[in-house]
Amino acid sequence: MHLYNAWLPPLVAEETKKEKESFSRVVSSLKDLYRPDDPDSVYSTLNWISVIDLQFSLTPSLPFASSYKNSCCLDQNRGYRWAVDCVWHMPCVLNFLDVTSNILSCMPVLFIKAKSDISLDDVVSVVESGLELFHKSQSKLYVQVRWGNLLVRLLNKYRKKLSLKAQWRPLYDTLIHTHFTRNTGPEGCKLKQQHFEMVTSLVRSCRLFFPAGSASEIWSEFRSLLENPWHNATFEGAGFVRLFLPTNAENQDFFSDNWIRECMELWDTIPNCQFWNSQWTAVVARVVKNCKFIDWEGFLPTLCTRFLNMFEVPVAASVSGSYPFSVDVPRNTRFLFSNKTVNPARAIAKSVVYLLKPSSAAQEHFEKLVNLLEQYYHPSNGGRWTYSLERFLLYLVITFQKRLQHEQQLSCTLGKSERTAFVNVLLRLIDRGQYSKSEHLSETVATATSILSYVEPSMVLPFLASRFHMALETMTATHQLKTAVMSVAFAGRSLFFTSLSSRSVKSVDLEGGDDTFIALLMISLSNALLGMDANDPPKTLATMQLIGSIFSNMAMLDDNMDELSFMPMIIFSEWLDEFFCRLFSLLLHLEPSSVLNEGLHSSATSGTFLVEDGPYYYCMLEILLGRLSKQLYDQALKKISKFVRTNILPGAIAEVGLLCCASVHSNPEEAVVHLVEPILSSVLSSLNGTPVTGFGGRGTLDPSASTKAKPTLSPALETAIDYQLKILSVAINYGGYALLHYKDQFKEVIVSAFDSPSWKVNGAGDYLLRSLLGSLVLYYPTDQYKCTFNHPSAAALEEWVSAKDYSNRALKGPKWHVPCDEEVQFADELLILHFQSALDDLLRICQTKIYSDPGIEKEHLKVTLLRIDSCLQGVLSCLPDFSPPSRNGMIKESSYPSFLIAGATGARVGSTQLREKAAEVIHTASKYLLEEKSDDSILLILIIRIMDALGNYGSLEYDEWSNHRQAWKLESAAIIEPPINFIVPSHSKGKRRPRWALIDKVDMHSTWRSSQSSYHLFRTSGNFSPPDHVILLMDDLLNLSLHNYESVRMLAGKSLLKIMNRWPSLISKSVFSLSENLRKPNSPEHAVLGSCAVLCKQTVLEHLTMDPKAFSSFLLAVVLSSHHESLKAQKAINELFVKYNIHFAGVSESIFRTMDSHLDTPDFADLVSQIGSMSFDSTGLHWRYNLMANRVLLLLAMVSRSDPHISPKILSETAGHFLKNLKSQLPQTRILAISALNKLLKDSPHKISADGRSVFSKNSQENAKSALEGALLEIFQEEGFFNETLNSLSHVHILTDNDSGSSRGNHGNSSFQSLADRSITRFYFDFSASWPRTPSWISLLGSDTFYSNFARVFKRLIQECGMPVLLALKSTFEEFVNSKERSKQCVAAEAFAGVLHSDVNGLLEEWDSWMMIQLQHIILAQSVESIPEWAACIRYAVTGKGKHGTRVPLLRQQILNCLLTPLPPSVTTTVVAKRYAFISAALIELSPQKLSVSEIELHNKLLDELLGNMCHSSAQVREAIGVTLSVLCSNIRLHVSSSQDHSNEWGKTEISNKQLKEENWVQLLTEKASEVVVNIQNSSLSDGSDKSTDINIRNAHQNGDSQDDVKWMETLFHFIISTLKSGRSSYLLDVIVGLLYPVISLQETSNKDLSTLAKAAFELLKWRIILEPHLQKAVSVILSSANDPNWRTRSATLTYLRTFMFRHTFILSKGDRQKIWKTVERLLQDSQVEVREHAAAVLAGLMKGGDGDLARDFRERTYVEANIIQRSRKTRNRNSGHSVASVHGVVLALVASVLSVPYDMPSWLPDHVTLLARFSGEPSPVKSTVTKAVAEFRRTHADTWNVQKDSFTEEQLEVLADTSSSSSYFA
Repeated sequence: MHLYNAWLPPLVAEETKKEKESFSRVVSSLKDLYRPDDPDSVYSTLNWISVIDLQFSLTPSLPFASSYKNSCCLDQNRGYRWAVDCVWHMPCVLNFLDVTSNILSCMPVLFIKAKSDISLDDVVSVVESGLELFHKSQSKLYVQVRWGNLLVRLLNKYRKKLSLKAQWRPLYDTLIHTHFTRNTGPEGCKLKQQHFEMVTSLVRSCRLFFPAGSASEIWSEFRSLLENPWHNATFEGAGFVRLFLPTNAENQDFFSDNWIRECMELWDTIPNCQFWNSQWTAVVARVVKNCKFIDWEGFLPTLCTRFLNMFEVPVAASVSGSYPFSVDVPRNTRFLFSNKTVNPARAIAKSVVYLLKPSSAAQEHFEKLVNLLEQYYHPSNGGRWTYSLERFLLYLVITFQKRLQHEQQLSCTLGKSERTAFVNVLLRLIDRGQYSKSEHLSETVATATSILSYVEPSMVLPFLASRFHMALETMTATHQLKTAVMSVAFAGRSLFFTSLSSRSVKSVDLEGGDDTFIALLMISLSNALLGMDANDPPKTLATMQLIGSIFSNMAMLDDNMDELSFMPMIIFSEWLDEFFCRLFSLLLHLEPSSVLNEGLHSSATSGTFLVEDGPYYYCMLEILLGRLSKQLYDQALKKISKFVRTNILPGAIAEVGLLCCASVHSNPEEAVVHLVEPILSSVLSSLNGTPVTGFGGRGTLDPSASTKAKPTLSPALETAIDYQLKILSVAINYGGYALLHYKDQFKEVIVSAFDSPSWKVNGAGDYLLRSLLGSLVLYYPTDQYKCTFNHPSAAALEEWVSAKDYSNRALKGPKWHVPCDEEVQFADELLILHFQSALDDLLRICQTKIYSDPGIEKEHLKVTLLRIDSCLQGVLSCLPDFSPPSRNGMIKESSYPSFLIAGATGARVGSTQLREKAAEVIHTASKYLLEEKSDDSILLILIIRIMDALGNYGSLEYDEWSNHRQAWKLESAAIIEPPINFIVPSHSKGKRRPRWALIDKVDMHSTWRSSQSSYHLFRTSGNFSPPDHVILLMDDLLNLSLHNYESVRMLAGKSLLKIMNRWPSLISKSVFSLSENLRKPNSPEHAVLGSCAVLCKQTVLEHLTMDPKAFSSFLLAVVLSSHHESLKAQKAINELFVKYNIHFAGVSESIFRTMDSHLDTPDFADLVSQIGSMSFDSTGLHWRYNLMANRVLLLLAMVSRSDPHISPKILSETAGHFLKNLKSQLPQTRILAISALNKLLKDSPHKISADGRSVFSKNSQENAKSALEGALLEIFQEEGFFNETLNSLSHVHILTDNDSGSSRGNHGNSSFQSLADRSITRFYFDFSASWPRTPSWISLLGSDTFYSNFARVFKRLIQECGMPVLLALKSTFEEFVNSKERSKQCVAAEAFAGVLHSDVNGLLEEWDSWMMIQLQHIILAQSVESIPEWAACIRYAVTGKGKHGTRVPLLRQQILNCLLTPLPPSVTTTVVAKRYAFISAALIELSPQKLSVSEIELHNKLLDELLGNMCHSSAQVREAIGVTLSVLCSNIRLHVSSSQDHSNEWGKTEISNKQLKEENWVQLLTEKASEVVVNIQNSSLSDGSDKSTDINIRNAHQNGDSQDDVKWMETLFHFIISTLKSGRSSYLLDVIVGLLYPVISLQETSNKDLSTLAKAAFELLKWRIILEPHLQKAVSVILSSANDPNWRTRSATLTYLRTFMFRHTFILSKGDRQKIWKTVERLLQDSQVEVREHAAAVLAGLMKGGDGDLARDFRERTYVEANIIQRSRKTRNRNSGHSVASVHGVVLALVASVLSVPYDMPSWLPDHVTLLARFSGEPSPVKSTVTKAVAEFRRTHADTWNVQKDSFTEEQLEVLADTSSSSSYFA
């Protein structure tokens, strides 16, 4: 039995034993419901999914929910919740208004969430049945989502116990069928999204159960997708590999070193793409973790290089922290294969942790990685990268803990040395990030410190202690003190363990002994008192968290305990006095967080930060008072009692109330006497003599009082009574039996409160009555904060408990308050007094109208309803539920619902008859109020609250649980002991927590059970109808949900929805009633708004799937509601329809048959006809309703397409209707028609393959023709049809001068569509079938106003109907091509693209006839505005077909040949540039690995042309040539690479391939670049020098050619930039490296355009990782550039080296690093001062993350050299043989050493910085360099200077002070 169930209240715990048998019955019922012969029977199984498991979609809506982000979970039990209610809400009404009930829109888990003991055989049966049902429900997405989510929960929970086999192929087929086909189903995008998330989760859960051989099959399936890295299918392939590839034991034989090598090569094919990197990082991390046999040593350098660069940190000030041009991944692909953590930090951390092995280089590489990243954790280096680094640290620690825990169970944990080394490295990150400005990072650091302190306390705890003492010394830095206090709180338990165990167990060798930690605990506890400051909330809350953490560890607080002698400085009695003195001072000075507002819809008082910002305050009080000895408790109680009696603090009601509540909870008998009784007496005396109304239930009502003036209370008295009543209501929450001694006083106080003329006091009485009833009848733990488990290793500490370690062992559960007979009797008396009598009063008021004054009547109604509501809120579900009648009118014992799960909230009070009576009275009152008091919102809200409590049994407990459960996920490390504990070796299966924290979870578990125990009983049985009283309440709520006050409508709707969730049979009735309000022409606005608010709920929309009458009624109501004139009503109807679209789940096939069998329901064809008649423009409907009707028509057509009983006429008529709508006058209708035709035109009877054969058989052609072709032909052969259509579609293209958005061709019409309209028109979620299917980066192609869905319609029309479409379109097309309007050119381009890509029979003849001429005309046209559209047209026309884009379109070769036809010599440069833009657009759509012979020849021919035109006179043409050349060359390289991999492809491609493999172009480019760069440099020198006229003829000739050299180089730079931007650089890396020198050396030339291009290429190059075999060549180029005669080239080389060394630090050989280091070191002596200073900055960076030995050697050498020079300067003349450059170089070497450690103080640094300061007397530039460096040193060490200055001698400090002081004019 699970601990949560074993610790339940005794009666409930005993009942849980029956749940195993109950679950078996559920499984049996589930199997009986599904019938294979009836596909729709799967819907009937869904009710049982709610019982077994269902997802949560609930979020807490407490007003202070946002403050939970800092919550340590700590307890939010009844006292805390009551106090918050008292503070936040005006009496009664606003508790419901502000704390809105969480709707049971989907029922929660039962057996899984209940942690029931169920049979594993039953679980296996459910899983197997579920998988079968899932796979058989391919077209029923809603069913799959429900079943899939259940399977995910079951598989995850029982994965270690189940032994089953799951096949991957069906899951993959489901994904493809639903999300990766062009014609997906009609389901709404929200359902599609849920479905995809569910399927991917299911795949992840099933991976563990994939059988042997699956990994090989999966890799074979998706490897082909990865062949072309420039096609979007590659991204999908990587996503599928990551999703499906299993690493379970059965498939580990698939993985090998060679496979890893292949993956690393594939990874390198797409550089600078975060999505791509994330997929491969995740795959590698899984393999690293599970495949321990793979030798990773050879892959470590490359892996770490990848990991480092994925963090995208700024390497130098000039380099941005993000990729300058990341490879474009389609939005849909990014969505489908998104990361949960946004960045891959989790996968990187997993890889790092599981790579750690003894004698492995992984630890060394990890240290180097941290060396490079640690500076970015510092507070001064924050930025967009901080989040990913914070996640990295968190996951490093969590994964490390998980690995240790797992290996501990296998007894093969990492050794002590490996653990120590790893923790030591992590401490550097912790040190940097501890005081980060990012709150997330500082909290992560504290959590990491806590976890690691259990692993290596000897390293972590001294670090923690030193930081705490440092924070105390800098008390002014509040954020540092808060963080330090939080860190001690988180590590409190490990500090205790270490302090105690060091004396007894001696298991840890501590530096400095254990006294350090004892002192730390004492100092922190003492200083905690000083931290409670009303003016500093963060520090106060951190202090309270610290106190709670420390005392959660201690078994008891007493001055006389020998076990606590380890804290001799703390005398707890004195500490307690000081604590309460500080606490009372804090409470007296508290100020509410917001301005007081006495308005109705706001709280009477505002809470302070102690309540708003989390439960630290209350938890501290509960823990402290619960752990005090009897003597200390009495001492505390006296102080509290005195404070409460002598102070009235209206601004701190909750705070004082919680103080009293904690006192009562700890010892009810004592506290009731000393706290409750004095408050009771005070309230009674205050109320004595005050005016009374007679409404409180004394039976002294005087109707004649209506003639008297209304009595009032003075404000001071009212405030005092309200304050005392509220703190009393909070205080007595745990009073229980002890309150019975004062039952008469309680009765008197409550009656007097309700009798008071003050509404404020009435509300306080409401809280008191609720609290008193709950304290008497509910189950709650009474000894929650007492210590019952002493730690076996230290009696002074409490032993914490793990729920996973519990297995019927002797762990003493909590002591529960189980109501005794006297308590139940007292509760019954209160119910008689305030429930029954109030019901009688209410009935009398409503029936007899006893008041003549409506004001008095209203007041009496308010108090009466308040009393009823208070009783219901107090007893919760202790008042028995209604009994539902059976369908046949009789309830038999055998047919009564059986037991499902155990649960009870308390002892039973009252009876079912009492609830029924209340329902009848409330029904009467509701009618009366709607007739007589319909404008009084307070009365209506009160009565809705009562209806909710009466009709929704258990919902109050569910609300309480759902508002509380979020805190469980946010527990802080302060109350968690990790499973691994190396201090006192005692490892566990799960996290250990204090007993009180576990009891809090058990209490909430019990609350949840009580809300669910009877919820599903009647819901799953078809034998029972809803109780009559529930139907009465529902009718009332339906009326109230249409009220003209929004607050009333909202609350009534929520309560109504709960009833419909529990009783689904009532939904249809509601739908009919609410739909009628939409159809009625005279329905008021508020009725329409209320109807839409209920109808748009997901529960209602899902019900429409199975209910034909409701389905028909709903649709007709929406489309027939255009008569409403109110804008609000129109908006609500529109939003309802949009939501219906988004959540549309299809319809059951039975609907088609059922509708025909219902006489009062139109059959399906009639419904389609009726809707269709409203969807024409001529109907006069508002355009939005016309759009709705068209959308409904499309939905109906799509859902009917799969049903064989539906006439094909419906589909053909619908397709014809939307074809006509293409020329509609309504823009939105045209767009919807485009979407519709793309969905409806599915067949392609006229399509032929590349070899000329028809794709379809003869029969299928005839069938297709009879279905759609005839109807469509008739329409588009009408005269002028296409002219009108294209003209209409051209209006959709809204073009602006700054049209720069890339629409990607899907829905570019969004510029004139509102969000709601787009939701309707873009009706299906356009997943990865979007176009283009290749990345776009070419700026020449411009913005995309080419809409691919328009082009697809024309293509599908031609494929559907053949050549008649083309012939009808021809004349119109020719007219539009020649149009001067760009919008018409756009639509012409789309139509032409569809025609060219249609591949129909007869297309080749038409190409020869007129299409080729048109394309040539388009190429030669002079206009430039429409170039982007025609380029997209070309691109679309040559796009490869099929999933991989490898099937060749029919006209591709003809189009390419046309493009390569030489231009006439007289054309303008614009036409030349356009042609090259068209060629590049076509080339990026080719599949290089599948090039045909003709395409290879075309590449060869084009290559020669491009190389010959690189000196073109036009800059625009040169850019186009450079871009085209990059595409062409990368295509050639990929083709050659693929042909080598597929060497069996011989024959006619051999000769062409041989031409490509010769690669003369590579040699030409690199050699000519070397020549040209020299010429340009020489030209720049000659341009910049002032020479006489003695220039010879040869030089003059060379200068004449220099312009051609510049043009050629510009083209080359365009080639480099395009290659790096496009992501194609992997296949041209050797060329890029060969061109490295020109890029570096031409940064500064006399030609600004050339330099601008060189700088652009340079910025992109900084991000490119260069792997072997090209790395060696890159290093040699860099070294030679560093020795270039031109100082600007040397400086640019150093700039490149800063990023180059950072990105390649792991893969550079030691020899290369030494060469680079020596080269940079030599530049310290450079003749140019800028180069020298630049070299110093580069060296500082190298020393931060480079080779430690090289850095040490350099440091020592330069220190000796500087010392020698300094001494020589003292003893000799300054001009003693040392040049300025040499002295400056040595000083800069010192500067590099000093600045390489910006925040630390290593032992060598004081000497170095002092020696540097001694050079301050040197002349410039040495002096300025020294001054700047020392100033920078002071800045970076300012935060910790108070501590670090102790490392310096007095003499050294004086030298630094002299250097830092400002120069004086008089010096």
